[in-house]
Amino acid sequence: MQTPQNELKPGTGKAKQTFLTVTEKTELMAFLTARLPNRSRKTIKSLLAHHQVSVDFKVTTQFNQRLEPGQQVAITWTKVLQRSHIKGLAIVFEDPYLIVIEKQPGLLSIGTDKERERTAFRILSEQVKKTDPKNRIFVVHRLDRDASGLMMFAKSKAVQQAMQHAWKEDVLERTYVVVVEGTVTQETGTVTSWLKENKARVMYSSSTPGDGQKAVTHYRVLKRNDAFSLLEIKLETGRKNQIRVHMKDLGHCVIGDKKYGSVERPIHRLALHALILAFRHPVTGKELRFETPIPRIFLRLLSEKKGQEVRERKKGPPAGE
Repeated sequence: MQTPQNELKPGTGKAKQTFLTVTEKTELMAFLTARLPNRSRKTIKSLLAHHQVSVDFKVTTQFNQRLEPGQQVAITWTKVLQRSHIKGLAIVFEDPYLIVIEKQPGLLSIGTDKERERTAFRILSEQVKKTDPKNRIFVVHRLDRDASGLMMFAKSKAVQQAMQHAWKEDVLERTYVVVVEGTVTQETGTVTSWLKENKARVMYSSSTPGDGQKAVTHYRVLKRNDAFSLLEIKLETGRKNQIRVHMKDLGHCVIGDKKYGSVERPIHRLALHALILAFRHPVTGKELRFETPIPRIFLRLLSEKKGQEVRERKKGPPAGE
């Protein structure tokens, strides 16, 4: 559901970005010169050089980039900070309305009673305030502390609410990868249950319809050996700890997930990664898709050598040793 742009104010409420739609084949410099008649060529070149121009949400510095009808050109009028090195996370997309990051394992999404400082939320808050001390960010969804991958924050309360209220319609894809214990023999499958939380804040499944929040998880085997299986996970619903509980229900716990029954911790982290995030932009209506690589440490677990090592370890030493 696209929300009218004038209802969603970026930053402190003043327009910080201009969106222009391409109507005919042309080059970027010619397009900008024609559509920004009050700006000099020197100013337009400066905007390009300072990473303030994007085509279909991809920043470009090429003045001669070819444009096709239907593409969208965005000009950001505020300073664009270069943030390629932020400990614990990487910004993969930012505009005046949203920030998409790739979070590293071990970093909290947002503070808890025990830890309020070292969180993705706090790090990003500090970053946006460097441009304007009044800037704020808002949590759209979360990712487990020991998981890695893509997650999104909003830059205003209105954008946050627009995303959350239309989550089912506007989030087009959420794909994860996990490494689980054992060999999953069924190539594809679906786990459906109703999730509940006990007093210890541990989620568990009920098979009784309506007894908890309905959760549906689809999986596909990407690779396996004698010890582990690498699965692609697609969520039909997004419940707390849904993937972790459903993998336990499947009989193949996510490795490193002691909370939900895993006994293997070969990489000293939870083997859960948010691989793909695709959604409809709440302001522009554009469909955006972001994908990160499968962590190499996951792939190493699926080598034949690693599977043999684990198999031999489980056998234990020969009798008499």
